[in-house]
Amino acid sequence: MQAYSSLVIKRFPPVPVFNLQPVRLALWSAVLLGICSLCAAETGARSAPRYNVLFIAIDDLNVSLGCYDHPLVKSPNIDRLAARGVRFDRAYCQYPLCNPSRSSLLSGLRPDTSRIYDNSTPIRKPFPGIVTLPQMFKNNGYFSARVGKLYHYGVPGDIGTSGMDDGPSWDHVVNPRGRDKDDEADVINFGPGRGLGASLCWMEAKGTDAEQTDGKVASEAIRLLEQHRDGPFFLAVGFYRPHVPDIATSPYFALYPLDKVTLPQEPPEHIRNIPPAALTTKPLNYGIEEEKLRLFKRAYFASISFVDAQVGKVLDALDRLKLADNTIVVLFGDHGWSLGEHGQWQKRLLFEEVARVPFIIALPKAKATGPSPRTVEFVDLYPTLADLCHLAPPSNLEGKSLRALLENPKAPWSRPAVTQVVRGEGGTRFMGYSVRTERWRYTEWDAGRAGTELYDHDADRHEYRNLAGDPSYAATVAELKALLPKTKPPEIPGRAGKKKQKAGKATTDKEKPGP
Repeated sequence: MQAYSSLVIKRFPPVPVFNLQPVRLALWSAVLLGICSLCAAETGARSAPRYNVLFIAIDDLNVSLGCYDHPLVKSPNIDRLAARGVRFDRAYCQYPLCNPSRSSLLSGLRPDTSRIYDNSTPIRKPFPGIVTLPQMFKNNGYFSARVGKLYHYGVPGDIGTSGMDDGPSWDHVVNPRGRDKDDEADVINFGPGRGLGASLCWMEAKGTDAEQTDGKVASEAIRLLEQHRDGPFFLAVGFYRPHVPDIATSPYFALYPLDKVTLPQEPPEHIRNIPPAALTTKPLNYGIEEEKLRLFKRAYFASISFVDAQVGKVLDALDRLKLADNTIVVLFGDHGWSLGEHGQWQKRLLFEEVARVPFIIALPKAKATGPSPRTVEFVDLYPTLADLCHLAPPSNLEGKSLRALLENPKAPWSRPAVTQVVRGEGGTRFMGYSVRTERWRYTEWDAGRAGTELYDHDADRHEYRNLAGDPSYAATVAELKALLPKTKPPEIPGRAGKKKQKAGKATTDKEKPGP
């Protein structure tokens, strides 16, 4: 301090025309005030909330949840999380397939930027030096850990392995494997010729919840919470169900009497107005008889309730360890899943049931909770967590922080959501893009050459009436068309070589490439 004061006085030599004492006092005051301000700023930066993050991913989960007003599915634990956070009612994935969706979410980049459109491209192949979402936390002194599926795994084939994991993202990883994997020979498969990762297949599991893979995911997540309760931590917990094969123990099947499980009752003529490129389940419903479809749908619901119970164990541990007051909890499904709507099943579709996702963020001591009707995207998650945790994210993220909606779920918000998917083989491959606003969904296949779709969700939430060809909606089509990506990939990467494809088809546990 002495050296600093001498320097200050030396820079302001005496002025003989008036008394210097007040000047020196003023200068000293300014210097001390500046030093105090710097110290306060540094202390403020250090004392900014160092929130933990509990990051819960659920594989192939659609919005069949109580908190999303499903009339049958029981999900009390996810519902209670939604009650203390913000439930985004119009949240959408960027690509309705595991690896492209997760790669987009974890990188903050859209599929057309990463060029990841399949389940075989690791996230660092296009971007070797990328800083992923969990890696950002790791680089800032957080303990970063993964239990179960965060980056892509083939399910059920890769259960118990690291699959296509990203090593630089984590300090610690756990790859549980449970009895459901060991008892795979008992799985009932309603899709002959299709592997278990891409068929309508299910099993009523033997043993207890704790013996199943997702039961072990919950147990390992709790163990890590106990070990790292002093934080800060970024703990990613990836549950495998309700990805096929849909597996749950007996009590969860008992929740759904088969006579209560129904299929969509739809006007059959609406299919004629849907472009063929929009449909992947051919023939409709795979030609499987109704009773089997209902049995499978029951298993899907049972799997959701089973996973919900495991989520509940982790949330209970968060409360027991008194971590809820300084932990942000995020819960999402990586994309939706069709359950017979338009005669379609599974993913790789641009209808509402598949593009829309469950998405909940619960802040510690949240001042605002409840549903948000605003249209948001998965690319918004990376900048949101960086913002909430006072971390500097990469400059190339393509989403926007949702902080404003977490503070006021109904705050003004005008951003649309874009979901895309590839169609075709070899040289005939093309892209489908779908844009969603609070009222409308507009979809183009191959820039409109393979068809267009327009649905008014105020009047037609099931997307039965395709209005794209109606001249009275031309202005709406033009407005929504302007929201689609302006720059599109000049070439869509092809699939793996034929030899590799054949090898994949010979297995029973890899996800089958989509149409």
